[in-house]
Amino acid sequence: MTRYVGLGLLAMLAVAATPSLAADREHPTVVELFQSQGCSSCPPANANVMALSDRPDLLTLSFEVTYWDELGWKDTFGSPQYTARQWDYAHGFHRTQVFTPQVVVNGRADVVGTDRGELEALIAREARPANAPEIGFTDGNATVCAQAGGNADVWLVRYDPDIVQVAIARGENSGRTLRHKNVVRELVKLGRWDGLPQTYKLPAATRGGLREAILLQQGTGGVILAAAHD
Repeated sequence: MTRYVGLGLLAMLAVAATPSLAADREHPTVVELFQSQGCSSCPPANANVMALSDRPDLLTLSFEVTYWDELGWKDTFGSPQYTARQWDYAHGFHRTQVFTPQVVVNGRADVVGTDRGELEALIAREARPANAPEIGFTDGNATVCAQAGGNADVWLVRYDPDIVQVAIARGENSGRTLRHKNVVRELVKLGRWDGLPQTYKLPAATRGGLREAILLQQGTGGVILAAAHD
């Protein structure tokens, strides 16, 4: 079942009108899935996001939250940091609870994610802002180009691009083997960007085999202005 923290509410958000351009590989739309291995409603949303993960215009990321852990199964990829990120979105969306599954697109709007057509329609509406700054990776650094009026937090995301299968022994999904892809393993705030060209040193990875992405986000739980991945 879907678990809510606070009052029950289906995911919806009015989107501010902003000039936009079509996403592409260099300027992907960011699709963040918040889920838990202990949630029986999550596998359909996970399957929908995984089915979209090879699109070159999308950066799909799976954040495993922890508030299901107390109900019989501790998520093998869960982190309180990812739960906190979901709460940041809840506050940004003026809500009093978090829930799974939830798919947030470009930090601007969300859906539960179990309806493939609804998810794809939201992605189609949430193209990148027309004034998105350029981001690049060079020699262990991330560079953000100049953009008048720029102001954002700079996040490094490291995620596992491989499909990982996890056998679930307890909880709502007991006896099932769940597939995962693009699971976030590291989330590091590199600093602030103020509209001027800036370079950020990337910290050493804590494990091998991970891909890297940079997100420019307008404050805690805010809109993602731009993204890039290696």
